[in-house]
Amino acid sequence: MKLAPRLLLLAALPALLARADSPPALSAARILERTKILASDAFEGRAPGSPGEDKTVAYLVHEFQRLGLQPGNPDGTYVQNVPLVGITSAPTLSFTHDGITIPMESINDFVGPSSRLVPHVAARDSDVVFVGYGVVAPEYGWDDYKGVDVRGKTVVMLINDPPVVDPATGQLDPKVFGGKAMTYYGRWTYKYEIAAAKGAAACLIVHETGPAAYPFAVVIGSRSRENFEISALDQNAGHIALEGWLTLDAARRLCCSCGQDYDQLKASAVRRDFRPVFLGAKASFTVENTLRNVASRNVVALLPGSDPRLRHEYVVYTAHWDHLGRDPRLPGDPIFHGAADNAAGVAVLLELAQAYQALPAPQRPKRSILFLSVTAEEKGLLGSRYYAQNPLYPLDHTLADINMDGANQYGPTTDLAAIGYGASTIDDIGTAVAQSQGRTMEPESHPEFGSYYRSDHFEFAKVGVPSYYAKSGKHFIGRPAEYGEKLIQDYIANRYHKVTDTVQPDWTFEGAAQDTAFLLEVGRRIADGDTWPEWRPGNEFKARRDAMLKKP
Repeated sequence: MKLAPRLLLLAALPALLARADSPPALSAARILERTKILASDAFEGRAPGSPGEDKTVAYLVHEFQRLGLQPGNPDGTYVQNVPLVGITSAPTLSFTHDGITIPMESINDFVGPSSRLVPHVAARDSDVVFVGYGVVAPEYGWDDYKGVDVRGKTVVMLINDPPVVDPATGQLDPKVFGGKAMTYYGRWTYKYEIAAAKGAAACLIVHETGPAAYPFAVVIGSRSRENFEISALDQNAGHIALEGWLTLDAARRLCCSCGQDYDQLKASAVRRDFRPVFLGAKASFTVENTLRNVASRNVVALLPGSDPRLRHEYVVYTAHWDHLGRDPRLPGDPIFHGAADNAAGVAVLLELAQAYQALPAPQRPKRSILFLSVTAEEKGLLGSRYYAQNPLYPLDHTLADINMDGANQYGPTTDLAAIGYGASTIDDIGTAVAQSQGRTMEPESHPEFGSYYRSDHFEFAKVGVPSYYAKSGKHFIGRPAEYGEKLIQDYIANRYHKVTDTVQPDWTFEGAAQDTAFLLEVGRRIADGDTWPEWRPGNEFKARRDAMLKKP
């Protein structure tokens, strides 16, 4: 009798896991149970600087100890202290044009925190300038500012990259800003950085759900409550005074009040010859900040390498433990449980740690494995940024970072997706491991989401360490072809960064166990390999890695 595809793959998995060089069986049930614990009410949404952080850190330390892993901090502990400052902002914003006030209501019209670590910032009668997509990209011959002096001004800009169409094909031009794929120029973090570098007083990004890849409710949930920054001597370095978002309706109302058509302005911004447009309006804003010092923590455990010559070289696995905590303003359940994001990813990290620790001594990886669960990812990748700037082990001895943000809560798939596929030679390893599982490696299904710039591997990449971020597949065995895409869209619309991101009754994590086996084998091949992973020629991070490895 011919077996169905689902049965074929399931029949192959025990043999795959039973190979002499394979780990003990991985457990979907353990991943589910740990996800339930981390996403439970008791952990209060795992916000940094909250009782939920204390419970989360204690749980992770206990699990690493129970599994028999060594402390990951050379000081003999399982934590790396991450000094943060919590910032709760109360903003006001209004515009005037020809003596008429155009009021903006916080939350309904705009979200406007400040990342400056001062109790008060303000500006009055700041000229408002529309700067297109707010991008300066010499490699694409693109400059939305055109030398216009925006110091002290309020710049309004569009979300994402300029969608430049190739006239020959009528499709997005892949040679300009990656075509459909978002580049870092499309990320809101870049837009605030370039506006600050230009000396602007405020930066207001117009939110649109399509190009942003999430609704405005996500901005409200993430940015209108307490935000965080890494504590630094220069508390305001690189930060613009007001880091705001406008709703689309608010942006249209502003443009209309100034005699401008928003859609025409947006259409003009996709041209290289676009020039900033002074709207003739004046912006006035205040931000009252309540500040508190927060002693947050990354949690880290170590599996020493089996080869004395190589154990001072490292492969890092990362997964952020934090989520959005509680919001007492909400009716009903005030807890952002973060089950998929990222209790599930942390549960996979622990399952990996358990599998590595269970390996017989002859099968232990030659190089050391670091399991790093970081804080404050939801607040701007702060925990991973702190580690990258203050590494516990030298970055020039760190071969790779393998990141987990989310997990496949459902069944096995015939595919996986590598975010930013082709960036480094780790993709070759991942493709080979997928093939050994009888699976294919597919391009990421939504490159326009900019996922490569939205999770912790990016902070490792920025300093030069080759970084890998594989996502669950979409082709579920025994399910209709559209099943995986429907899951993605349902999650984004109904649970992403909402209190409804809870453990669902139909979650089995069978797919997560399959993906955990994949991630473990990728890490083992890197840790035992004769060559180090490398960035591909032309990659934006290659020069940093080359310079790092050339140092004595």
